[in-house]
Amino acid sequence: MDQKRLQRVHKTMKGFGESIHYSVFRCDLTPKGRVELIAALTELIKHDEDRVMIIDLGPVDGRARDRIEFLGVRPAESEHRALII
Repeated sequence: MDQKRLQRVHKTMKGFGESIHYSVFRCDLTPKGRVELIAALTELIKHDEDRVMIIDLGPVDGRARDRIEFLGVRPAESEHRALII
């Protein structure tokens, strides 16, 4: 992904969730929000060059917290943990 496109994707993602790392976001999305996110990213990326991975960790009140493990410094805790992008 070229730098300009990456910056546009990053800016778009900041509107949907919390940045954990420059290219990793934690988002708590409604079904409508997920569709909106995918639509926004679909317009930004080059489908023959870029890749965006969406991992659904289940309901916010489910076991998503138990599925993420950190070594070293841990990011600040958040109440929402449904989707890592």
